[in-house]
Amino acid sequence: MARSEKAKGGPGASAPARNLVIVESPAKATTISRFLGDEYRVEASYGHVRDLPQNAKEIPAAVRKEEWARLGVNVDAGFLPLYVVPADKKKHVQRLKKALAESDRLLLATDEDREGESISWHVLELLDPKRTVDVQRIVFHEVTPEAIREALASPRKVDENLVRAQEARRVLDRLYGYSLSPLLWKRVAPGLSAGRVQSVAVRLLVERERERMAFRAAEYWDVKALLGAGGERFEARLVRLGGQRIAEGRSFDPETGKLADPERLVLGREPAETLAAALAEARPWRVSSLDTKPGQQHPAPPFITSTLQQEGNRKLRFTSRQTMRVAQQLYEGIDLGGERTGLITYMRTDSLTLAGRAVAQARRVIADVYGQRYLPEKPNRYRTKSKGAQEAHEAIRPTDLSRRPQDVRRWLDADQYRLYELVWKRTIACQMLPARFERTSVEIEADAPAATGDGDGPAPGRAAERATFAANGRRIVFPGFLRAYVEGSDDPEEALGDKETLLPELAVGGAVEPREVAAEGHETKPPYRFTEASLVKKLEEAGIGRPSTYASILSTIQDRGYVFKRGNELVPTFTAFCVTQLLEQQFRDLVDTDFTAHMEDDLDEVAAGHKAWDELVAEFFHGAGGRHGLRQRVEEGEVTYPAVRLGADPETGEPLEVKVGKYGPYVRRGEDGPIASLPEDLPPADLTPDLAAEMLRGKEEDAEPIAVDEATGLPIHLRHGRFGFYLERELTAEEAAASGSDKPRRVSLPGSLAAESLDGATARRLMLLPRTVGTDPASGEEVTTGIGRYGPYVKRGDEFRSLGSWEEAVDVPLDRALEILARPKPGRRRGGTKAVLKELGEAAGAAGPLQVLDGRYGPYVTDGETNASLPRGADPRAVTVEEALRLLEARRNAPQRPRRRRRAKASKG
Repeated sequence: MARSEKAKGGPGASAPARNLVIVESPAKATTISRFLGDEYRVEASYGHVRDLPQNAKEIPAAVRKEEWARLGVNVDAGFLPLYVVPADKKKHVQRLKKALAESDRLLLATDEDREGESISWHVLELLDPKRTVDVQRIVFHEVTPEAIREALASPRKVDENLVRAQEARRVLDRLYGYSLSPLLWKRVAPGLSAGRVQSVAVRLLVERERERMAFRAAEYWDVKALLGAGGERFEARLVRLGGQRIAEGRSFDPETGKLADPERLVLGREPAETLAAALAEARPWRVSSLDTKPGQQHPAPPFITSTLQQEGNRKLRFTSRQTMRVAQQLYEGIDLGGERTGLITYMRTDSLTLAGRAVAQARRVIADVYGQRYLPEKPNRYRTKSKGAQEAHEAIRPTDLSRRPQDVRRWLDADQYRLYELVWKRTIACQMLPARFERTSVEIEADAPAATGDGDGPAPGRAAERATFAANGRRIVFPGFLRAYVEGSDDPEEALGDKETLLPELAVGGAVEPREVAAEGHETKPPYRFTEASLVKKLEEAGIGRPSTYASILSTIQDRGYVFKRGNELVPTFTAFCVTQLLEQQFRDLVDTDFTAHMEDDLDEVAAGHKAWDELVAEFFHGAGGRHGLRQRVEEGEVTYPAVRLGADPETGEPLEVKVGKYGPYVRRGEDGPIASLPEDLPPADLTPDLAAEMLRGKEEDAEPIAVDEATGLPIHLRHGRFGFYLERELTAEEAAASGSDKPRRVSLPGSLAAESLDGATARRLMLLPRTVGTDPASGEEVTTGIGRYGPYVKRGDEFRSLGSWEEAVDVPLDRALEILARPKPGRRRGGTKAVLKELGEAAGAAGPLQVLDGRYGPYVTDGETNASLPRGADPRAVTVEEALRLLEARRNAPQRPRRRRRAKASKG
């Protein structure tokens, strides 16, 4: 490209770059700029530069009074979106405009998916380059010099169909959320939200919890034998008695706990133990059948977005958001000792395709590292099953497979290394030979006294019955891809089935020796709750959402209080139950998996240019073919207030139900009966009628007091509220008159005290709080102690200091209290130390040790690099490592708030 003399400059002058490359992130810009010459200038858009307005302040004054302005979409004029530049993006837009003014060529190099295409389109719309500027769109799936050169050699135009598909998705999601969320505010609780994909994901979790609530456990027994043959031991289980098969877990109806298969024999404890004792003495035990079959296991395909999130959760215990954050870092580039380069290909993809160069490289590594015998004659090819998969993309793989995990470990942090190792091993394994194994099934028989299944023991006078035991073995003949990688599983029992189990050399008719024979009891288990991995798998199988959206969906439903984590399980809250019930009653199709999957297919049709985006949105919002659209259904819908029915109170027979109010979930007995607040982290399936009744009894006025206050003679009750247990005592007439309120005196139970171990003496001591210690002789102010939101404290006027224990709050004398108050308040002075409320220690994904600190504006978590406030009402001493990491992750990904500019004071004169 020709340059003016001015551009060339004189001796020693550097010519300005005339080619402007725009990517979405500064990290990606830094990496790419190293691969391009001085004639290229690389800038970042910092994500989307435009979006629909997020609040009333962002709506332009010219349209603020329009009826549709709240939606941000003109629903009466072709669904024209109202795009605005957020305040924190204006500086980036100005920088890009200035850079374009000095350039002759604009290269839009954002990511190669719909989101990236949309970002490029918005940048182009805002910059509005002159006709003299050559505008091109370039895409690459890995941030390497080779990929960048290939992209520059094959530019294209912005794909309008992909842009329209993304625009349709954004508008649909806005109309869905902004139409249904106000209903949730009115009929469930303030601050809730609905989402086209989010609400379906929540419904899946609620349906699984309903299955657990309906589940009825069943007890069954079997007999286990430890057998010996040829100097080796192996286990076998009783499978038939007298030709009748023994009942196992799957033989029972999960909703009734009753036997679903009448052909099965249910052993009770007594007959099982009697049978085991008899079999221990029985002889001979002989092999009645032996079957050996060859089998093979093929390697899993290379990673796509959803499977990477699943394995990240199973193997590394990463959340989906954490997996995607670390993958983004590996994709955008890591500084490898002065050479910054991307280590993996683009991580938002649903294609299983591998480039020929990558396959050839993988085969060389396999031959070098594992040997030629692990290499198939031809490369393994994988076909994508997803209808909407973009085959032009690649699967997620290392950009250079010769770069082994141990080669780059010193430049990666712990999370980056573990994820890179996962991707490297999976990619190598997918090009290796299948694992070959040999499955052996053996049955062993012995004669035993007849037994009944009714728990009465062996039936007298009946002939001996034949007991048949079974054992299975799995011997790996050739490990194949298992040398490099073993795929994880969401089902613990399924995972055990893949392990090698060796049996001794056996032959039909051969004798085995019973070393131990024992009865073993079992109880059927409720369906497993979803984990992040299994929910992502379910969403993908049902065609709900797209892999690139799963991480944000999982984060949203947790941040909005629809789900909390218990270990690795996703547990829906009662709020999720009530919201799902409301949507099912009035908008059942909108939370149906088929409807949501069909909508994704329609968006794919828009992306392919086969369907008009505005027609799709119009059909959804206004209706078509006699079907009412969302607008009419919302306006004409019935007013219902959802409640979760638990059953009847075991004592009174009155109905028990759970509702969600302004202050969280609560249980009520009868239509106007007593209520009791429920803990936020109580799984709905764990709230039985018995437990609910117990909570309500604790709230009733005539409940048995835990103690009697010695000073007033009034009873002290132990109550349970939204934030845990507390003690309560009514006020005397004098106390009520002095305080001007008849509100009972209450004190929270400290975290160091368990409710079940609380005695009357301790309760009486606690009820001394809040306590007046005395008067400060210097200031004349009253000094008091108590237990507050953040634990025990001492107070004088507006000054607070934390105390070490609740006992200190009860016993501290005035002189000691004044000494504590004289100390500098932690964190208030520059360089001061914040009060540490809880130490969480080191954790993967954190920049340093995790702590919960008491800050100026309340408690917050920190890893030394990022701070994140705790949600309102959260107990800082109950924060877990997982919760802390999630809060920090959300804070890191939150948009930066613009700093307020201080107005200059007008000068006098």
